[in-house]
Amino acid sequence: MINAAITGVGAVTPLGVGADSLFTGWAAGRSGIVNGEGACRDFDPTDVLTRKEARRADRSSQLVLAASTEALAQAGWTDADGGGELPYASERIGTVIGSGIGGFITLTENHAAMLQGKPVSPLAIPLLMANGPTGQVALRHGLRGPSYGVVSACAAGADAIAAGLRDLRAGAVDAVVVGGTEAAMVDLARAGFGAMDALSTTGQSRPFHVERDGFVLAEGAAVLVLEREDRARERGAEILGLVRGSGSSQDAHHLTAPTPDGSGASRAVLAALDNAGVAAEDVDYINAHGTGTPLNDRAETGAMQIALGAHLQQTPISSLKSALGHSLGASGAIEAVATVLALANRVAPPTLNLDQPDPELDLLHVIGEPMPLRDTAGRAPVALSTSFGFGGHNTCIVLGGI
Repeated sequence: MINAAITGVGAVTPLGVGADSLFTGWAAGRSGIVNGEGACRDFDPTDVLTRKEARRADRSSQLVLAASTEALAQAGWTDADGGGELPYASERIGTVIGSGIGGFITLTENHAAMLQGKPVSPLAIPLLMANGPTGQVALRHGLRGPSYGVVSACAAGADAIAAGLRDLRAGAVDAVVVGGTEAAMVDLARAGFGAMDALSTTGQSRPFHVERDGFVLAEGAAVLVLEREDRARERGAEILGLVRGSGSSQDAHHLTAPTPDGSGASRAVLAALDNAGVAAEDVDYINAHGTGTPLNDRAETGAMQIALGAHLQQTPISSLKSALGHSLGASGAIEAVATVLALANRVAPPTLNLDQPDPELDLLHVIGEPMPLRDTAGRAPVALSTSFGFGGHNTCIVLGGI
């Protein structure tokens, strides 16, 4: 089975600009949530884009362009100024970026302009399209292989990684740039999620807490460079980790609510383990979807109990959303980047704000300090990263350390 070697990662999140800021901030127990939201306050698009380029990109594209620039530089595909020669023919490099909504800011701003009798931007449509970030990344880096967007609500970023792995295994590409992005912090999103009772009324992200009351809205982006493992080793690339497998399923249960017992999501986890050729007993850590909504955390616990059985009691689990909030379609990619770095450091970072775990959710929570991963007796550690979206979309990624 072909593994996808991860040779570069990049991220822009409420914890700062850069993948290192993401992981070190989370591991240190730092929260990027301010005033009940997870905004990327440290991000200035003109740090990586010209002012003209920034004007011609929705914020969702700006975020992922910054993340892709970091990831490609780490992979050795570009230099610090963005120049350099791609290691493969551009026609053999794909681009897959997930987003739950797309250019929501562009959409709401231009709609408001129209209602006020002001001109609508001629760039409104290309900037608001959900596939816009994919096209922007491919354009910036000259990637001419298979290119498409993935839209599956909060599973979109994880689905983009899964799609990239499939393209590599099918021989359609030699490498693929994958990730997710979301910038939906607008009043319509706040009102819509609020009307669904999905948002936390306390402004705190408290996954698995006995008094959890919803998620905190956030924005962000993350990108991973995936290459065939054999090709990456041939060119002497530093391999950060591996995408070993993926699995997806559909609840077919409700427009927003998950299957209560987690059986729908469990099928994605079991499919991912099978796709990776990994036994449940070999899972060393779970980065949970962990939104902090009463229904999600209960269903996710059930899914893991079904998929991992008794081994779940020995497997540390935590939620990055406790430190960032929920970045919707970007979350799966952001969490995959953080999980790869957790495996590299052999630790499970903590779930923040978890002073009172729900006793009905029988899990090995990581609280307060990072938990060292168990000794895997000569094999690289393995982690699961799960993403579940409105509409019943479930995706699980199996990640391996080196």
